[in-house]
Formats: sequence, structure tokens, C-alpha cells
Amino acid sequence: MLHTEVNLGILERLSAGEVVIGDGGFVFALEKRGYVKAGPWTPEAAAEYPEAVRQLHREFLRAGANVMQTFTFYASDDKLENRGNKLTFTGAQINEAACDLARQVANESDAMVAGGVCQTPSYLSCKSETDVKAIFKKQLDVFVKKNVDFLIAEYFEHVEEAVWAVEVLKETGKPVAACLCIGPEGDMHGVSPGECAVRLVKAGAQIVGVNCHFDPMTCVKAVKMMKEGVEKAGLKAHYMVQPLAYHTPDCNCQGFIDLPEFPFGLEPRILTRWDMHKYAREAYNVGIRYIGGCCGFEPYHIRAVAEELAAERGIMPAGSEKHGMWGAGLEMHTKPWVRARARRDYWENLKPASGRPLCPSLATPDSWGVTKGHADLMQQKEATSKDQLKQLFDRSKSH
Repeated sequence: MLHTEVNLGILERLSAGEVVIGDGGFVFALEKRGYVKAGPWTPEAAAEYPEAVRQLHREFLRAGANVMQTFTFYASDDKLENRGNKLTFTGAQINEAACDLARQVANESDAMVAGGVCQTPSYLSCKSETDVKAIFKKQLDVFVKKNVDFLIAEYFEHVEEAVWAVEVLKETGKPVAACLCIGPEGDMHGVSPGECAVRLVKAGAQIVGVNCHFDPMTCVKAVKMMKEGVEKAGLKAHYMVQPLAYHTPDCNCQGFIDLPEFPFGLEPRILTRWDMHKYAREAYNVGIRYIGGCCGFEPYHIRAVAEELAAERGIMPAGSEKHGMWGAGLEMHTKPWVRARARRDYWENLKPASGRPLCPSLATPDSWGVTKGHADLMQQKEATSKDQLKQLFDRSKSH
């Protein structure tokens, strides 16, 4: 399917069979660059360091993304004030700045702007449906004011909260996508991917899928299960996937946050650009047409996705100007043994070494077995106390 007209919206593009390429994981990318604090993972940088956020948008655009998702992850006021995080900007101020940055860069090409909301501390603390929906509505007011092209409810561990988000977002009349951060085992209360998708579609989501928490192939598998569930129920939807850029074969149902390496020791698990080619093809083959990335994805990963699907899209990313397909640029290397790597079969069949002789190939995830409703997940505005930390340190030693 060739590249469609620039004025088409997300649903028109997907209905026409176009492959839509999402961007990558802004919180992880900006944390590595020194603009986001790990722990809160909140997006104050949109207001504090707009040039850093703008530049990252541009890099993903150059890599082939045609959705600029606003950097509004965890921008609800209850998250911005959680556990001692200093509220230097309100959620509304951050969201407005993020919308302006995304729109500015989107207008440099034919990209769309997506406003996003995600799970809340209030839900984990068992606040009412009314209270949680009010948090979504407050964020939504900014997206309506800034006239984003469509809306994404993403990074939800519990389908119940995701349904609440969709019910609020659909009131705008804008297209709504909904992504859970789940794997094939389903949400944190064991609701299967297929059933989760059915509930989201019935709530009003036109696009459903998975983001974060698991590696690409695991996420594709979960979305395939969603697709099967929706079709079995006699419903229709479009499908999207925005996974991690980390290998997670040893993860349990809660994904990479249970890995002992999370979040500062994950680099040995990073996928190569060649792994991304395989991911893009697998996602396309199961019928997913909105293909992007989440935590760990850098622009070169998205470029690999766009290059793999260049024939289907009818366009190569601008960033390929500096990247020969399948290592072709190495033909110009001074060393002959490196020139010998300028071929597809070399990179497709490479098994990268870790260079870490004493490292295990798999880890044992933390399995504390707590989720919404458990006392340990009750959130607070005050900073985590030393006594609370000691209890956690002592508990972690027993696992």
C-alpha cells in the first residue's frame, strides 16, 4: 500500500491499509540524555527543556515516524505530586507545552499528533471511577484545546482503568487508541488479551493494542490474541503495537519492571536494528498496521522498522540517507574484513556476543505479587520515608 495523502487522519490511513509508524520511548531516551528523572518518570522536560524534547521528536520524524506522540506520559497531577516529587509545573502546563512541540515538528512533514493519557496512582490507591475519570478529563481538556489529531490511552496494567480512560476520551469525538502494557497472560487480574480488547472496543476504542513491558515478539503475540478475540466477538478494530526495545524472555506477567536490571542495567538486553527488522515484519504479517516503540526505542530502531516496511509504505525515511540498507555503507570502510560485512545475510544471521563472561543469559524476576487493592500500592504525596525504604530493602532480601 503506497503512502497516502497527507491530510488523511489516523483511521482513514489505517482503513486504506497504510502502515503507520509510531515513535519511541521518550521517558527512557530523555532519562539517558539527562532530562527525565528515573523513578517518577514524569515529563516536566516538555516545559523545562523544550529544545531537548523538540529535537527528539525531530529525530523520530527523520527516522520515519509519522505520529508525534505528545510527551505527556504520567502528566496527571496525582502522579506529578506522588511520593515527594516536586510539582514545578502543573499537568496542564506540561501538556500544553508538549502539544505545541509535537505539533511544531509534525507540521514539518505529514505526521499526526497524538495526545496521550496513562494509568494513575489514584487507581492503584482504589479511588473511585468518578475520581479517576476526573483526572483523565482534566488532561483531555488540554488536548481538545490544542486540537490533537487523535488520542491514545496507553500503559494500563488493568483493563478496568483503561476502559474508564476510553470512555472519557471518546467523548471528544476524536479517534481513540487504547494500549495495555500486558503480555499473553493478560492484565494484572488475569483478564485475557482477547477479552481486554473486546472490552476496549465496546468502550469506544477504534484502535487497540499493547505497549511497553515486554519485548517486540511477546507484544506482537499479545496483540494477535487481541485480534483473535475481537474477531471472535464479531467486532472490528485496527491494531497497534509499541513494545520495549529489550529482550524479555524471562519476564513474568508484570514485564520488565520485575527484572532486577530495571531500569539502570538493561543495556545488555537491547535489541539491534536487525532485530527490529524481524519485529516489523512479524507485526505486519499478523495484521498490525500501527507499528512503533516504547521504552528503549531510539530513532535508529524506528528507522529499521521504517526501512523494513519501505516497500509497503512507498517511502524511505529521511534518516536512511545516512544508512545503507543491510550494512551497505560498510562497502566504503577502509578495512577489508569490515567491508566483507556489507551484506544482508551477515547481519540477519549474526548472534551478538555480550562481552560479559560472568553474566547469566536470563534473570529471576521479582515476584512480589501485589497489584491494585494491595496495601503496598497505596500511594502518597509525601516522600517515601527511610522506615518505608528499610521495610522494602528487608523484604527484597527475602525474595
